[in-house]
Order: sequence, then structure tokens, then C-alpha cells
Amino acid sequence: GFTYGDLDTHDGVCRVLCRHAGVHVLAVDYRLAPEHPFPAAVDDARAALSWAFANASRIGADPARIGVGGDSAGGNLAAVVSRLAARDGGPAPALQLLIYPATDMTTRHRSRDLFAEGFLLTESEMDWFEDNYLGVERTSSNDPRASPLLAEDLSGLPPAFVVTAAFDPLRDEGEAYAKALEEAGTPATLRRFPGFIHGFVNAAGVSRTARDAVVEIAGVTRAMFFST
Repeated sequence: GFTYGDLDTHDGVCRVLCRHAGVHVLAVDYRLAPEHPFPAAVDDARAALSWAFANASRIGADPARIGVGGDSAGGNLAAVVSRLAARDGGPAPALQLLIYPATDMTTRHRSRDLFAEGFLLTESEMDWFEDNYLGVERTSSNDPRASPLLAEDLSGLPPAFVVTAAFDPLRDEGEAYAKALEEAGTPATLRRFPGFIHGFVNAAGVSRTARDAVVEIAGVTRAMFFST
């Protein structure tokens, strides 16, 4: 939620992706709100992508196969950075992996009401996260760097793999983003995992079902990376 989480909280899922997708994973410890509100996290994500392109050969990576990805807030940042890179005409990612991404901070999508309580991520928590990130006035909520679903042009972006969870308040806005990409001509693969709640990738270390899901995500990511 742009507010907590760090390299340690996501080390496990990064390791599974690294192993099963057969890729290098560069984890980004971006600045957190409220100490560093919007757009600090966006700036850090863009800087990390620029660093990856500039240093690809040094870390043994293929600059033609650099992707971006993340879950929840990280999925938001990956979507935003993908669009900004394409817009600016510089090196653009080869793919975007968006795991239950936050894509719209202006609209209450149906899943947000359906799963407002009792499914780990609650309505009050989402309000708190958004207040921390955007400020209580939320004057930037309609900025496409905060709400990528609101971007006027989603064409020409890297192919996307969008992952959602069946019982996640963010489910519908993630799926709406996948649809918007497709309608703009950007290839988008959508996978809704049944029976899961928000944050399930972080349960890969304690749940075989969650681990199997992350392994599947890694497999699709690998196939997208190496299909060309």
C-alpha cells in the first residue's frame, strides 16, 4: 500500500520468480509514504528501471529482456513506469507483470464493496494507504501516475500479464486495466486465481497452493520473456 513492505517482506516471492522464471530479479526498495508521498515511489521506480538498462551487461542481464513487475502497490508502479517509459521514447520494458495491481484511486469498483471486510485487505486500510500516499485531500488521485487506468493512451505498451485474486478488493480494477490494455491494442494476459485473497504471493513460503500459484506466474513470465 505504498506505506510498508521492503526487500525482506518480498524476498521469498522474488526468489521463487528468479528460480522458476529463470531470470535475474532486481528488487527495488522504493521510498514509502507518508514520509515520502506521491510521486516519490514513481520517481524511484523510474530510476531503478533506468539503472537496470544502464547496468544490464554488468549484472549479466539481457537489455532486450528487461521487464517490470510488482504486486499491489508494486503492480501500480510497474504499470505506471511501463507507460512512462513508452511515452518518453527511451528504453522500454519487454514485459509488465502486474500482480493484483492498484490501478484506480478514484472509483469504487464492485469488488471493493464485495470484499470490503474479512478478506485481509479492508476498506479502512485502503483508505489509510491512499491517504498516506496521496494526502487526505487526494488531489492527485486522477493523475495517471497514481491511477494508471485513467491514462488517455495505453497503446504501444509492453505485453502485460495481469494477475488477480478472486476475493480481493482490487480484483475488478486490475481486470479493468487488463481490458483497457487490450482495447488499446496492448497484449494483455489475465489470470484470476480462484480461492485467493489479496497478498497471496507472500504466502508461498507457508502454503503449497500459494507457492504453486507463484510457480505458475513465474512460468507464464518465462514464456512471455523467451517467446521471441
